[in-house]
Amino acid sequence: MRRAVCPGSFDPITNGHLDIIERASKLYDVVHVAVAVNRNKQGMFTIEERIALIEEVTAPYGNIVVESHLGLLVDFCRDRGIPAIVKGLRAVSDFDYELQMAQMNHGLTGVETLFVPTSPTYSFLSSTLVKEVASYGGDVSHLLPEVVHRRLVERIAERKAQQ
Repeated sequence: MRRAVCPGSFDPITNGHLDIIERASKLYDVVHVAVAVNRNKQGMFTIEERIALIEEVTAPYGNIVVESHLGLLVDFCRDRGIPAIVKGLRAVSDFDYELQMAQMNHGLTGVETLFVPTSPTYSFLSSTLVKEVASYGGDVSHLLPEVVHRRLVERIAERKAQQ
């Protein structure tokens, strides 16, 4: 069985993330989506909420397993017998950092990293940018799955009401 992992914070998952995950799902029998836990950051969504949203929007693919992970991604891969990491590249600036990570990961455990160029439609897209634009009332509905957009708008309204 061919297995790979698509890692990220996914706070929230965007259409750019989905583009990479869907493409990986066509190449691998099982794709693990590893939601990174960063205890030093307060996300827009909890890890559990991110997992639930990702499970909902990737359900049509039929071969996605969504889990959180804390620590090194190569340990996540080793523990599950996953030989490949699939990463989307938006721009040349992504490549410099990701190449270093890929070389480190391969050196640590032999796991391979496959780079997938992001669709030009999403080449500028990041979760951080989406959250910032949405927090100022900008329309980001075309950049997110419908359910994710709805939850993002709700969460921003909840946070504004608490201020």
